[in-house]
Amino acid sequence: MFKILKMTLFSILAAIVALVIFVIIFFNTAPQIGEKPSGELLERVVASKQYKEDKFHNAVKTNTEFPFLKYFTVMYQMMTNTKGREPERQIKTVAFDAEQWESRSEDEIMMSWFGHSSVLIKMQGKTILADPVFGDRASMFSFMGPKKFDYSQHMDVSQLPEIDLVIISHDHYDHLDYPTITQLIDKVNLFYVPLGVAAHLESWGVQSSNIKTFDWWDTADLADSLKLTFAPTRHFSGRGLTDKFATLWGSWVIEGKTQKMYFSGDSGYFDGFEEIGNKFGPFDLALIECGAYNEDNWPDIHMQPEQSVQAALDVKARVAMPIHWGKFNLALHLWKDPVERFIEAANTNELQTHTPQVGEIISIPAEVRKSNWWANYK
Repeated sequence: MFKILKMTLFSILAAIVALVIFVIIFFNTAPQIGEKPSGELLERVVASKQYKEDKFHNAVKTNTEFPFLKYFTVMYQMMTNTKGREPERQIKTVAFDAEQWESRSEDEIMMSWFGHSSVLIKMQGKTILADPVFGDRASMFSFMGPKKFDYSQHMDVSQLPEIDLVIISHDHYDHLDYPTITQLIDKVNLFYVPLGVAAHLESWGVQSSNIKTFDWWDTADLADSLKLTFAPTRHFSGRGLTDKFATLWGSWVIEGKTQKMYFSGDSGYFDGFEEIGNKFGPFDLALIECGAYNEDNWPDIHMQPEQSVQAALDVKARVAMPIHWGKFNLALHLWKDPVERFIEAANTNELQTHTPQVGEIISIPAEVRKSNWWANYK
């Protein structure tokens, strides 16, 4: 009996050791994890006012801690409490028409949303792709992690028109996707990214000369037609076990000659939205994070829908569109909860909303959509 018990304990210990070795090897060799900044890239990181004590910091006190026990509690709830958190049947989306995109050249903002935070934007003839995630999962693994919802038409790199610029808000897997970036290398010559994120892109094959890195409030002109500013948010970063806060996070202000738009990235609510509104507002269109929230576990780094509406009001948005929902199951709330609560709060505050179908090509403000396409799905 003692011999059997000894063998069992040895087997368990061996399994644990093997798992630890696998994890160490995986996180040190898997290309999708990316790389920490080093050399000149690290020098730029260290020079940032936001970088102290070997990591980036938010502008306001923010709780990003996730205790080990709570992590397993949430993971258990995610695996067992599944009803209503994903659509029960395929979502009918609009097939993106690249020819239509390239032929239309209105003075207004033109956009197409591909679910979650992936958006194609056209202003003054320049096409910008924001946070493109076209892979199957928002995860470091190809076989597990949040899988994209079943769409009738999924966007992929081969369907895109000519792209002038890719902008990235931060390096989390649902915003920076390894397979998508590697497919974009031969299609895009210019990437605007937060401080530190260039290390990921360079490790994936993007030429350093094609990447421009940004600290908060840094600006750049795109072909003398658009001005882009990287603005603060309240969030965090990280793709591996030891790189939390190693790269910066933020939002994008895009200014044309006659119109302006705001792309929020991810953020908890904070007074920085009001500062952005005072510096750059009003905005003709604001794309505002609204989804993947958890009031009990991470209230400081993602907004409740009512806070998302307030953020849109703070930046002085004429039209607000909720993003960061409708494609991945990343939290415990119902999949339709973000947009429904957002619209209710927006109506209360007399804020005009834009809720297009996935893949639609829309001009703002001429073609603002107020559809409720999600109502047809459980």
